[in-house]
Amino acid sequence: MIVTVTLNPALDITYTVPALKAGTTHRPRVHAQAGGKGVNVARTLHALGRDTVAVLPLGGFDGEAVRAELETAGVPHHAIPIAGATRRTVTVVEESGLATGFNEAGPEIGAEEWAEICAAVASLLETAALDTAAVLVLSGKLPRGLADDVYSELITVAESLGVPTILDTEGAPLLAALAAGPAIVKPNAHELLDATGLTDPRAAASELLGRGARAVVSSNGPDGLTALTAEGTWTARPPRIDGGNPTGAGDASVAALARGLADGSPWPEMLTDAAALSAATVLTDRAGVFDADAYRRFRSEIRSEIRSEARPELSPEASPEVSPELSSEASSEISARSES
Repeated sequence: MIVTVTLNPALDITYTVPALKAGTTHRPRVHAQAGGKGVNVARTLHALGRDTVAVLPLGGFDGEAVRAELETAGVPHHAIPIAGATRRTVTVVEESGLATGFNEAGPEIGAEEWAEICAAVASLLETAALDTAAVLVLSGKLPRGLADDVYSELITVAESLGVPTILDTEGAPLLAALAAGPAIVKPNAHELLDATGLTDPRAAASELLGRGARAVVSSNGPDGLTALTAEGTWTARPPRIDGGNPTGAGDASVAALARGLADGSPWPEMLTDAAALSAATVLTDRAGVFDADAYRRFRSEIRSEIRSEARPELSPEASPEVSPELSSEASSEISARSES
């Protein structure tokens, strides 16, 4: 079972318009659904037929709307009641594919509510640990009221049960969780550089490895996904897509990585799958939904080529607080890209 945790879920409202024009009235197509990065991951995994459950705190009128939509969609979930009101996000998607978002801050989570969340996750992980295909996915920014190290707490619980974790967050919560040893961290290129203060993505990913992550998968839009591990580096590039809605594409790639991690898939296969699923999500108008026909087509169109090998290592003079340097003797890359 793959357990996803979304600590700041939302009622996602998507407006689709021909073009967004300031100062004018629009009559959009409207769709509302349960959202938040981990919820999107769980929705995608459910559509793929995987055993999954989304853990999320919910409160207020919009929290009830989120719960009702998950039940209608059939997405397995475990909701923890909170005093605060669940937030809303509004995304305006133009026919060109340009998306404009409005994200509310969300509620504050109290100490007792956090304890209930931890207990729920621990209980689900104990059950999931009985399954050799168990994975914990932690996604999104933290809500108000929680310390930067709360993801580290959940990773430690998962590790004690032998369950690997994928972490998709940014900034201080990302850095605070690294020492707990997440199996995969998945920042985008901007988040990777912002977290480390570096200007080179490869050096920034290497620093996260040196701080405790076992693998770093960074995403960079149409340039695809790059995985850096102690064994080597791989890059998967999706097919070129003109237009579409990129909202939720990163969550789709996390879903693919979670499935691959659960199944013990090799990195070239995992990244090829993640690139294909991400691209198939761009073709839809909302997060957590993908074009199944396009997904199958993209997987068959993408090809992998092993170019060389690399083993990132700490430089001899580096202390545990210093970023590791990649070995200058070798580099590796597997490219997955469209044959069209």
